[in-house]
Amino acid sequence: MSFDLLNIGAAGVRANTELLQTTSKNISNLNTEGYIRERTEHATTVGNMVGRGETVRLINEFAQRQLNRDISNKTYYEQFVSEASRVDSLFGQESTSLSKSINKMFSSMQEALNLPSSSTNRSLFMTSAQNTLDQLNRLSGIVVDQNTIVNDQLDIFSEEANNLVQKISQLNKEVASKAASDVNNVDYGVLNERDQAIKDLAELVDIETLDGENGEKLVFLGTGDALVMQGGAFNLFAIKGDPDPNRKELLLDIKDKNVVQLELDSGSLKGKIGGLMAFRDEVLIPAQNQLGQIGLAVADAFNQQNRLGLNLDGEFGGDIFNIPTAGGLAFADNTGTGSLTATITPGEGNQLPATDFQVTFTSATTVEIAAIDAKGNVIGTPSTANVTAGVIDSSTITGGEAFGLSIAVTGAPANGDQFQIKLNQFASTSMTLATTRPEALALASPIRLSTSIDNTSAASISDGVITSTDPASSAFLATPALSAGPYTLTKTANLNEYIIEGAGGTPSHTFTSTNNGKDIMADAAAAGPAPFNNPGFTFDIEGVPNTGDTFTIEFNTSGVDDNRNGLVLAQLQNSELVRQNVVAGANADNHKTFNQAYAGLVTEIGVITNQAQTNGAAFEALANQSEAWFESMSGVNLDEEAANLLRFQQSYSASAQVITVARTVFDTLLSAAR
Repeated sequence: MSFDLLNIGAAGVRANTELLQTTSKNISNLNTEGYIRERTEHATTVGNMVGRGETVRLINEFAQRQLNRDISNKTYYEQFVSEASRVDSLFGQESTSLSKSINKMFSSMQEALNLPSSSTNRSLFMTSAQNTLDQLNRLSGIVVDQNTIVNDQLDIFSEEANNLVQKISQLNKEVASKAASDVNNVDYGVLNERDQAIKDLAELVDIETLDGENGEKLVFLGTGDALVMQGGAFNLFAIKGDPDPNRKELLLDIKDKNVVQLELDSGSLKGKIGGLMAFRDEVLIPAQNQLGQIGLAVADAFNQQNRLGLNLDGEFGGDIFNIPTAGGLAFADNTGTGSLTATITPGEGNQLPATDFQVTFTSATTVEIAAIDAKGNVIGTPSTANVTAGVIDSSTITGGEAFGLSIAVTGAPANGDQFQIKLNQFASTSMTLATTRPEALALASPIRLSTSIDNTSAASISDGVITSTDPASSAFLATPALSAGPYTLTKTANLNEYIIEGAGGTPSHTFTSTNNGKDIMADAAAAGPAPFNNPGFTFDIEGVPNTGDTFTIEFNTSGVDDNRNGLVLAQLQNSELVRQNVVAGANADNHKTFNQAYAGLVTEIGVITNQAQTNGAAFEALANQSEAWFESMSGVNLDEEAANLLRFQQSYSASAQVITVARTVFDTLLSAAR
């Protein structure tokens, strides 16, 4: 009997010692990151004595996987909101508002119109124009700086992810080597370390895990691409920009050292890396493209209208702004020797969408031009064009549109070669004034129109509209003058019939107005002789003239106090010249004013940021809930462990007392036998 008591007591002491050791381990690892709570379980042996205990990790793998998924979503939005909030704040401040600078520039234009002969007022406009470009460059600089930060963080995070992938693979090897000989020989510390590494990796990218042989954990991206495979094999991340080195993409370096691009977008990556890439693609690149688009629209509209007027020197106006030229970015797989440069076709700045473009050579002399989004996806249907004399523009398009681009091709591109054009992004940081001379502002109209005082009707002639001052496409001469001018327009006795004639024996031309005096020169140009066949201007006859009424059109010599072209320049502020969408319905309002376009940009950034904050709060709540669920089983509860410690201590003492009783009984038996 005493022998049984001794065995029972010894088994109890041993079992409670194991329980105390496990409880003590749990308590000591209370603050150890990644530690999974353990529990020792005992079974009874023959004779109902307590047997050897088995220590197990208390883990719910389903809860663990759900926690990893929720962590990926949470860190995705945390990273996105952290980056986007800075841009949203900077763009929303009045001190950095591009609209404020644009409004000030047009206000300065109004001052110049009030006194067209004043060089001082014109200088104020030039100063305001430079300030507008400076503000554009400041905003673009914010975007460029943020893009640099994104690239730097991508390098850091991808290296961190690679270290974790290699660590998981190495820990898999340790687990497999021990589990192959004895599944109970696996060190739980190694498993905890591996689980923590997987959790840390989930903060960077979205992952899924599967159980492999011999206790290994196979790790895959949420898209199914393998990271950690059976037998210790693994794939690593790489960062590369093709064709734009400033737009880095996540690649997968597979085991034979070939680098292949992952077919996934930033939204499917999740984690911090996905959040960074989504911020870049949804905020930074669109913002920079829209800034460049607004700048190019302003510059092109001003340049074109300024060319239609006379400056303070009595000459035709020139460019106020320099329109930049961007080089095409060649893809690494190109086999030809061609290269591209792109700029805006003069007068077509309002056709440029806020996108990048991809040019694909379908032969040595034909191309496809496609607008692409920040991720490189084609928007709408690509246009087709012939490469004529090394130029691609609206005149060489055979299908679709040229998007306002003028592309110069040099070298010998091969079939299949591709280039990206980032004109908007380049323009946003590189626009400059073409001149700082106040005299260069062309406020005057190049023609003067008058009604003869001898006319017998109340009909009058309008101020006229100038369409071209280029000697190659108008009646204007390079030395500012009107070819064979002045012109005299005389009403004949026939209904809606007029005679136009120039000075110096220029042949007269009789024609009929088809629109009751509207757009007179369009009718005069039809089948008319030079210089009337392509005058570069038109006007209306307002009212009903009588037979013999005459009107005069002459060059506006010394028109320093004329502001008619300046009035048109001022109207550009309220003109819808900024294109909104690549694809739009026939009746859609697809253009906005400069201020509307910028307000839309600021609003879009704010909406995206606010939506990300809302989604982030939701996923943070889910992650907290998953964390609580996981910790309810796997986390150490100090109160529970302290209670167990007392309980197991008491049980240990009781088992020791059984041994004492057994000894006493045994001693009594020995004494009785003497």
